[in-house]
This record gives sequence, structure tokens and C-alpha cells, in this order.
Amino acid sequence: MVQPVEYARPLTVHDSVSLERLFRTSEYIYQRFTLQELPSMLQHYPATGIFSDSTLFGFMLTQNVNPPSAWLSGFGVSWTESRAYQRVLSVLLEQLGQELRRRNVQYLYYSGNDVENDWLRNVLLARGFLPYRLLYAYDKYDYHIPSEGNQQVRVRHVNLTPGTANDMAALLAIEDACFEHLWRYDATAFLDIAANHPYFVVAEYNGNVVGYQYNAIDGDAGYLIRIAVHPSVGGRGIGARLMAEAVRYFQRQRALRIMLNTQDDNAHAHRLYEWFDFIRLPQIGFVLRKHL
Repeated sequence: MVQPVEYARPLTVHDSVSLERLFRTSEYIYQRFTLQELPSMLQHYPATGIFSDSTLFGFMLTQNVNPPSAWLSGFGVSWTESRAYQRVLSVLLEQLGQELRRRNVQYLYYSGNDVENDWLRNVLLARGFLPYRLLYAYDKYDYHIPSEGNQQVRVRHVNLTPGTANDMAALLAIEDACFEHLWRYDATAFLDIAANHPYFVVAEYNGNVVGYQYNAIDGDAGYLIRIAVHPSVGGRGIGARLMAEAVRYFQRQRALRIMLNTQDDNAHAHRLYEWFDFIRLPQIGFVLRKHL
């Protein structure tokens, strides 16, 4: 009997159907994106798959590749190869690392929601990843709004239309001022966010874009993914204005639970979330980093 040929190769948008099949049928999956985002991810960011003849049975995806940083956004194996998932991960990590280094990426990051029970954490630690950050998770189960925030702030849908006086430069300036490099979005990431997230708004104050916020909905769960305000206008109720509008959005979408994650040392954000009746959960999330 001829043994099947096993090989790894880069994945493209033409592999979307095979990837979606694995996402829907295997429990050995790590995923930090929605399936609606998958085609644009495969178009813009490195991804590697491992095949037996023509059948995809393992994959590793990246997202927000903004040298020197990149994020591991997806990993999985089929049920038939579940016992070999550590071997598959090693093969894919080596292949993907080569491509990321060609793109001048120095650090690959991985995030998990539960430092005590994450199924990939110890596997990645054994392959050169190191603990980097801890994350807090917050949930909200009502639509109570304690403050409307600064009513001089105009909240409107983001404009990233090419050839217009769009918001891209202001968004990138907010990223540089608010976040260390691993958390920053570049222009490609913002375009993907705008294409895949119907609620993506900016805050205008005195005629300038000084903040932004975007959300996602999955069934009856709402995800407050990012809220950012330029530090030059901190303390003026702009974060509260964005938060109030976000809660109203989740109410219109009938989300029963609103969830978010934040760094453990971001005390200013913690105060805003707790003011809006978000409850901090006992489980601790985390970020790992591997030097490529």
C-alpha cells in the first residue's frame, strides 16, 4: 500500500473551505477571530497548513503582522491527528517562523483566557514561548449607563475610504500614543476591522478624531474588543462617551452578556469598566511571547 505523502505549505484564500471544515468539526482548535474574518486574514497574513496528500489536517494562522510583532491567531488539527497535535504544532511553528522572519517579525505572541487551564500554554512554553503579560476579563449583564460622558464629543462611524479625508492617520496616531507595539494595529489591520465589524466608531472632539471603539457580536454574546482615547485629551469624559454608545449598541443587538479583556496593569481602564458595572472574573488571561 502506498503511504500518503505528508507536506506543509503556505495557505491562501483558496484553502478557506478546508479550514472552515476543520473549525466546525474538530475540538482541537485555538481561534481568536471570527470565520467572517478568515478570507481577509488569509489574504494579508502568513498562514501554514499541513497536508496528507491533498487533505488538510493541521493549520497555523497569524494576524496583526506589524513588524517587529505578530500574533498567533489560530491553530488546529483534525480528529484523526489529535494524538499527534504536538508534532503538528512543531512542524507548523517552524514553517511559519521562517516566513515571519522574512517579514522582519522578531516576536510572535499568543494569548489565552485562562492561565490555569489553557490547553496550549505548556506546549508553547516547551517550544520557546515565555510569559509576557497577564490579562483581566470583565463581564457585564445589564445595559445600565452611569454617565453619558462628554456630550461635546461626536461619535460617528469610521471613515477609511481611500481618496478622502479619512480617519486613518488619526487612528494610527492614537495607536502610537496609547499602546506598546504588540497591541498596535497598522493600516491593514484597521481596514480589516472596518470590513468585518459593523460597529467601528470614532470620537471627534473640537474637530479632531481623538478616540475609537469597535465591537463584535457572536450569538447572544457581545465583545467590547477595543476602546482607545488619545492621552492628550484624557480625563474629559471621552472614554465614558464611547462606552455609553457601546452599551447602547449591545442593547440594540440584544446581547445578554458583554465581555472584554484588558491588561492587568491598566488601572485607568479598570476604573472605567467597573464604573459601568463590569464585573471582573476570577480567571486570569495571559500573553506568551516567542523570540523568532
